[in-house]
Amino acid sequence: MSFEEEIRLLSETIPNIKQNILTEEATKNSLVLPFINALGYNIFNPTEVMPEFTADVGSKKGEKVDYAIFIDSKPVFLFECKWWKNDLSNVVAGQLRRYFHVTSARIGILTNGIRYQFFSDLDAPNIMDQKPFMELDLENIDDSLMKEVKRLSKTDFKLDVMLSSANDLKYIRQIKALLKEEFSNPSTEFVKFFSSQVCPKKMIPAVLEQFSTITKKAMASFINTEIDQRLKFALSRSKDKPDDESFESEETDIKKDIITTDAELEGYYIIKAILSEKIHPSRIVLRDTKSYFGILLDNNNRKPLCRLHFNAKQKYVGLINQDKTETRIPIEAITDIFNHAAELKQTLLYYQSTDVE
Repeated sequence: MSFEEEIRLLSETIPNIKQNILTEEATKNSLVLPFINALGYNIFNPTEVMPEFTADVGSKKGEKVDYAIFIDSKPVFLFECKWWKNDLSNVVAGQLRRYFHVTSARIGILTNGIRYQFFSDLDAPNIMDQKPFMELDLENIDDSLMKEVKRLSKTDFKLDVMLSSANDLKYIRQIKALLKEEFSNPSTEFVKFFSSQVCPKKMIPAVLEQFSTITKKAMASFINTEIDQRLKFALSRSKDKPDDESFESEETDIKKDIITTDAELEGYYIIKAILSEKIHPSRIVLRDTKSYFGILLDNNNRKPLCRLHFNAKQKYVGLINQDKTETRIPIEAITDIFNHAAELKQTLLYYQSTDVE
């Protein structure tokens, strides 16, 4: 079984077992050790995977980090583990940071068995960075990260290659977060950068407010146009070969009475942008009907990804659960769809894991 297959198998077991994992120790046994094993390290060999690794740190004696992975008799990875219900966003990795400083380890991993945050010393030698260079969520796997995580495996690990990759990942991760925030809520500096180049007016508050809206619309339009141009051929092919299968016995609406709005297309392109991190965008297809705007995987009515209900004053995004029931979530702005990226990816993961035809 390949590394990717083992990680996906572990991912698939999590929803079924996590409610029975009641302690940090159980989290380590049920989730963390299988992850280390998937990386190819022998969890039964203490010279390779040492539990309760101890090192004296200054005046603190006998502190222990949960696991250390040894390569050539030196600790290279350190794991600090928490119970799976602990939100890592609120965890301070102080113990992991202290151990990192006094050992030869170059990779620190903070985990609750589901989310894994990977740290190194990219900012200052031998001092663990404050922010991770990579984060893996086993309940919402980002396919683009699998190659990077595999670099940590026993068969693939090369320290210099890993650190070079980590440096790039660190900045890519931070820039993506900044772009996402600017896309949703453009900052004053961001708006000024563009507005000053196209408008001779003095940037008084009223003008800035106007250009904040304009900039937001321009960004959405640009992304939509880029995606549309790149996928026009694929979309035209999918429209020529519609899938005849039905979802929940619903009848196909008469297309001549259907009007696809700009708002629906904007929502479609946002969803496509979200899911394009996981699959090729050509597999994400729109299907407009009288009652809702549908978005399907592989143009298959049995694989609904999402529905948009934009024909009334109150707009809703319809999220599809594992049993294919729809939950309508009210939204104020179309860009609020970004707030439901995790749910959309989870729906996609269901189809990928079950291979529904």
